[in-house]
Amino acid sequence: MNRIGRRALWALALALALGGGSAWSQTALLEAVEQGDSPKVRELLERPDGRKAVNIPDHQGQSPLLRATWLNHVDIAAQLIRAGADVNQTDAIHDTPYLVAGAEGRLEILRMTLQNGADVRSVNRYRGTALIPAAEHGHVEVVRELLKAGVDPNHVNRLGWTALHEAIVLSDGGPDHQQVVRDLIKGGADVNLPDGQGVRPLSLARQREQHAMAVILEQAGARP
Repeated sequence: MNRIGRRALWALALALALGGGSAWSQTALLEAVEQGDSPKVRELLERPDGRKAVNIPDHQGQSPLLRATWLNHVDIAAQLIRAGADVNQTDAIHDTPYLVAGAEGRLEILRMTLQNGADVRSVNRYRGTALIPAAEHGHVEVVRELLKAGVDPNHVNRLGWTALHEAIVLSDGGPDHQQVVRDLIKGGADVNLPDGQGVRPLSLARQREQHAMAVILEQAGARP
């Protein structure tokens, strides 16, 4: 049995256990989301039982909206949100549509989650905000969107890192990450806040021979 079939069967079993007539609709909804079938999703969500199923998760605790976010199905995500999908619903590893959209650079879906009640203080399994992995991955526009939404640029995750630390430590120091660092600084990131080992951002950049990054930090008043 393929992955979609297993996901659908588990969803059917869960929905039957929960009761109500939405079991088959949830199975079909998950399949349609997985396949990127926007017309089918629309058809299902026009039905009362389809709308009731919109937040029933699969065997990994992933809601239809979370699957649509991972797969970057923008139109489907929009339909699900209009039908009442919860942008803060967590899965088995504490991901939410909002957090995944930020981490994976799903800018359009991120904007929709922010417009529909995303909890900007929520954290992932590493106790990090959406801003931290967005900075790590060099998602410039996503970083700007999250800063504008009020995400704390100096939040420290359980690894002892802020968004600024990860933009340095987990990057090659290239143009996108340089822009992320500029935007983080503009957004209030503390350029002298040490990581969990007591090392400041400028020293981290120098250790990695990220010369352009070091210049940006120095111009912002960073100390080694």
